[in-house]
Order: sequence, then C-alpha cells, then structure tokens
Amino acid sequence: MRIHLVQCHPLADSLNAHLGGRIAQMLIEAGHEVDRLDLYAHGFAPALSAEERRAQYTTLIVPPDIEPLQARLSAADHLVLVFPTWWFSLPAMLKGWFDRVWTPGFAYEHGTPIRPKLTGLKSVTVVTTLGSPWWVDRLVMHQPVKKVLKMAIVGSCAPQAEFRMLSLHGAENVDAQRLERFEGKIAKALGALD
Repeated sequence: MRIHLVQCHPLADSLNAHLGGRIAQMLIEAGHEVDRLDLYAHGFAPALSAEERRAQYTTLIVPPDIEPLQARLSAADHLVLVFPTWWFSLPAMLKGWFDRVWTPGFAYEHGTPIRPKLTGLKSVTVVTTLGSPWWVDRLVMHQPVKKVLKMAIVGSCAPQAEFRMLSLHGAENVDAQRLERFEGKIAKALGALD
C-alpha cells in the first residue's frame, strides 16, 4: 500500500516528530511504501495567495509548488496526518496545506453538495497531541479538530475513506509508559490498513 505520511511541527526533536518517525518505521516494517512529507522541513508556504483564491471560482491555477504535492496525495492509498492540536485547531502550516493542496478541481468540485474527487483514498488516520486533558477536548470543546477533519474536509473530498483519529491528551506531561501505550494504539490502527 502507498501511504502518504504528512507531519507538521516546527521542532525536529518534538514529540510529534518522534511519533512521525515511529509511524514511518511501523509502516515500512509492515511492507508499505511510505511517502513522508514534513511540511516544515519541506519549507511549505501555507498562505493562500489572492490569485489562487480568485482562481478557485474561475480558471484553476495550480502553482508550481503545489502540483507535486497534489501528485503525492493523489498517488496515496492511505493518508496519515501527524500534528499537534493548538488552541483546539490545526496548526497554521497544516491548515495552509489543506487550503492550497485540497483545491477545487483536484480534491472536490464546487456544488451543493460539494462533489468529491479524492475517490482513490481508502483511509485517513490522524495522530495528534494535545496539552489539554481528554475531558476538555471531548466534553467542553466537543472535539473540534475531529469534526473539521472527519466531516468537513475528508467527508467532503473523500467520503469513502475510513477515518480514524488517535489523540494523546496531556501530552506535555507524558511519561514513557503512557507514550508506549499510545504507540501501541497507533500500531493497532495502522495494522488495520489493507
């Protein structure tokens, strides 16, 4: 299987970078082909330009830096996202990746409802870390990141894709035992890829 692993954290020695490395290792050991994209290391420019935005409703313009990223995503059977949840939202860099790569004409067609175009994507697995405890994310905030990804983005552009989300809450104080248990959950989720 071809897996597109997209990770997003500015620090190369972060917990997220560690998880991205472990996930890549797990997937490779399972015999998958892994295309790993670290948005920060890649130097991805997340800001959508005025020209790009205007073109979304007229003649589609695919900037030269976006075309290869769209090709990498369209070649994938499965997408794995690894990122921190900040302020109960996606990091700006990852949000920019969705804004600039998941464009009309590529990921979807305008309409009511939106017509999906990422029909080859079989699953999306999200691995995220949060500083907050689980109950704040689930009971107080009602899992905003999960809702946006599952319902709005993946649900609109790749509704056939199975969606899984694994969240490591209280990540700023995680100990080795809890991290090992979380990595076990990740291994189990990745083992379900077929």
